[in-house]
Amino acid sequence: MIQLVDVVKQFTTRKGKITAVDHVNLNIEDGQIYGIIGFSGAGKSTLIRMFNGLELPTSGDVIIHGDKINQLSKQALLKKRQKISMIFQHFNLLWSRTVFDNIALPLEIAGVDKSTRIKKVNELIKLVGLEGREHAYPSELSGGQKQRVGIARALSNDPTVLLCDEATSALDPQTTDEILELLVNINKQLNLTIVLITHEMEVIRKICHRVAVMEHGKVVEEGTVLDVFNHPKTEISKRFVRDDIQDSEIETSIEEIKEAYPTGSILRLKFVGSSTGQPIVSRVIKKYGLDMNILAGNVKHTQAGSFGNLIVHVEAVNGSLTPITEELRDHGVEMEVERHG
Repeated sequence: MIQLVDVVKQFTTRKGKITAVDHVNLNIEDGQIYGIIGFSGAGKSTLIRMFNGLELPTSGDVIIHGDKINQLSKQALLKKRQKISMIFQHFNLLWSRTVFDNIALPLEIAGVDKSTRIKKVNELIKLVGLEGREHAYPSELSGGQKQRVGIARALSNDPTVLLCDEATSALDPQTTDEILELLVNINKQLNLTIVLITHEMEVIRKICHRVAVMEHGKVVEEGTVLDVFNHPKTEISKRFVRDDIQDSEIETSIEEIKEAYPTGSILRLKFVGSSTGQPIVSRVIKKYGLDMNILAGNVKHTQAGSFGNLIVHVEAVNGSLTPITEELRDHGVEMEVERHG
């Protein structure tokens, strides 16, 4: 387990002290993919650098598998870092070394014998999907291939924790999906704990089990990805969720629909888990003989299951929405009234 206990990080500048991380407490279970999201300046990069001792907390403790990182000797910290690997946004490869030699570098530094080193590197090349590119140089690789080299190199010492510092921010959408899928496979195959920081909620949604939302150095919200998406509590979390599900476009559509349909109710239906695949709306329409107009909708997928939003226009049942609300609730669908008509 990884524990952050009342962690504070301050920097001294000419203008005084700046608090980059402000009394953060987190518990990350072994084998989780844990996301930390925030905009630039939120403190997430400083926070993740304290996981491997690249930054030390001003106060508080960073505890990884029982060891307080901030209290280790220099020699003990170097040894601990072999089990806490990191991949970066801009890959940090050695341009004069081939793919094979870049991956082998940590093993060389650790003094691993040549035959063992060759076997391990070949296994990692296969794991990350770089067969046939062993002798290529970084300048001959695509962005996605470079990141695969970075991931393989990070796995060379069989770490228990993998830190990802904006690992997909420099990649195009398709390549990002491929790298995220690779991280999920590695997490499952190796039972590797992955901690990633990002400013993209889509990345969090696709691969993380839990998420911490940071703002001004503080963790302002924390929970399972599904819970945070369905019930965001803070304004910044709501903004991240809106951006991912393109809620601003839906809001524009709602306003247009309100003008086009001056009577009746406009409802937002929220589906979670197995209910996303059920014909619930169709059943409600048939049961109550409704004229229902579907205005907008989408379904998104997380590691814990799917969730969806559906915006509909419907005339009230005998002047009341209660029968519809109860029917939907019985099927595990939440309803929000955008306009009651």
